[in-house]
Amino acid sequence: MTDFTQTPAIKDEEVDSRLQKLLKIPADSLNLSQTYSDILGMIDLTTLEGSDTIQKVLDLCDQAKSYAALPDKLPNVAAVCVYPTLVSTARKALENTDIKVASVAGAFPAGQSPLFVKMTEVRYAIDEGAQEIDMVISRGKFLEGEYNLVYDEIAAILEVCKDAHLKVILETGELKTATNIRRASDIAMQAGAHFIKTSTGKVQPAATPQAMLVMLDAIKNHHKKTGQMVGIKPAGGISDPETALSYYWLTREILGAKWLKKKYLRIGASRLAGALTEAIRSEESA
Repeated sequence: MTDFTQTPAIKDEEVDSRLQKLLKIPADSLNLSQTYSDILGMIDLTTLEGSDTIQKVLDLCDQAKSYAALPDKLPNVAAVCVYPTLVSTARKALENTDIKVASVAGAFPAGQSPLFVKMTEVRYAIDEGAQEIDMVISRGKFLEGEYNLVYDEIAAILEVCKDAHLKVILETGELKTATNIRRASDIAMQAGAHFIKTSTGKVQPAATPQAMLVMLDAIKNHHKKTGQMVGIKPAGGISDPETALSYYWLTREILGAKWLKKKYLRIGASRLAGALTEAIRSEESA
């Protein structure tokens, strides 16, 4: 059994110092119109509210598949992410498209349920048609030092997922320190996560460049050791093109261009897609 207490200590101030250098994006380094278009194709278009209805999800799915029909020749988003009870609605609405149906499951957002309840919900979401599962780790158990329990829960849910891709949400805003974020990343990846994800969007702070950098470093180290390419998904509070671009750029700088595709980079958002289309048109008309 892995001793996750041996995670290397990471100083938060060192993370901040590296970010100041990494986020100085040279003005001529990117074709902004094309980059924004690429980012649009990496979005998990999301609605996760207690007020969600069938009609709201149908409208979201219409939005998700509308971009490729525009004269701008834009890509559609990568996925639509909803609660388990609305998965079947989304799956039917997205038939004959390449847009995936993702579902939060496993006692989202708090993770405070017994494992059998989490597994049952994940199984239900997949039976309803979910192709991707976004689960949360048990942060309470993690903060108590029950690292192997967290590992075992992820591994158990991965087994239930079968062919569905598993994104593991760390909820970095509750983990507080860079060392904790690195440790949780390592646990998730060693347990078999296809993606590691920053946040539920229900806790502040949600996605931050600091958490993203630590997670990217963890993925780089995991790839060096195993050869496995694990994806990353910042989520929570990403609503403008400039913020999305910073996460895209960090991924490029730490992991390289081969991660810059929807198979390995997603951005969870509800308002970003519309802002990106406006930014693309603004760039093209400039």
